[in-house]
Amino acid sequence: MDWLTEEKIPIGKWAKTFVDFLTEHGSWFFDGLAIALENFITIILFMLQWPPALLTVGLATALSFYLRRSIGFSVFVALGLLLIINQGYWEETTETLALVLASTFVCMVIGIPVGIFAARRPWFYSAIRPILDLMQTIPTFVYLIPALILFGLGMVPGLIATVIFALPAPIRLTQLGISSTPPELKEAGLAFGGGPWAILWKIEIPYALPQIRAGITQTIMLSLSMVVIAALVGADGLGVPTLRALNQVNIAKGFEVGVAIVLVAIILDRLIRSSKD
Repeated sequence: MDWLTEEKIPIGKWAKTFVDFLTEHGSWFFDGLAIALENFITIILFMLQWPPALLTVGLATALSFYLRRSIGFSVFVALGLLLIINQGYWEETTETLALVLASTFVCMVIGIPVGIFAARRPWFYSAIRPILDLMQTIPTFVYLIPALILFGLGMVPGLIATVIFALPAPIRLTQLGISSTPPELKEAGLAFGGGPWAILWKIEIPYALPQIRAGITQTIMLSLSMVVIAALVGADGLGVPTLRALNQVNIAKGFEVGVAIVLVAIILDRLIRSSKD
């Protein structure tokens, strides 16, 4: 078997050469993108941290009742957020929320149009399917290294890594929802004189809304699962105390942070779901 390893295919060298090329010739683009994403995250974080914590809890409780019309869920939201404040992780929770919301927004802005195009062009979906599989199966640490080189330490490389990991979900689910629209509905739209855009906005997207909403939920859950990975590249949030608890073998702190992450995940999941779910 030694003959098989004598002439090693330089996959790693090719990847390094490509990253070096991007660093040398595209630094202006990545610097500008980093500034834009950093400002976007900062705006979200300011909106979450500027009001007093109790006021934010009240607003979140009122929003939960408006969306779900459930007193029980609203009470759960209030008690859950108050518990996070009580445990001393409110600032870290808002930082994690800022990263999750920014990642979800970027994923949906990219994922929904790509999913719609993939549903309209099956050949395109067949072409990107291996790429989507690669994005979710390749170890996160592999693309954290070039993300660090291109964007530096901070929230931005954490955001980029999260988007790469979570983006396949909205693409796949949007494509599924649009492509599963019954042909009879589209034929009826054509019969009434609807063009491609009218059919898309008035028939296909409304029919695919449950799948699109599921894509948003999946993106949020996948983004939350990346908080610890994001902390490794300098992103603030609940991942930082999680890493500290791991390094110190601190069971109490790890459990406290875990409860906070679970509460955030449940609240966001129920807020996105339809009141009929």
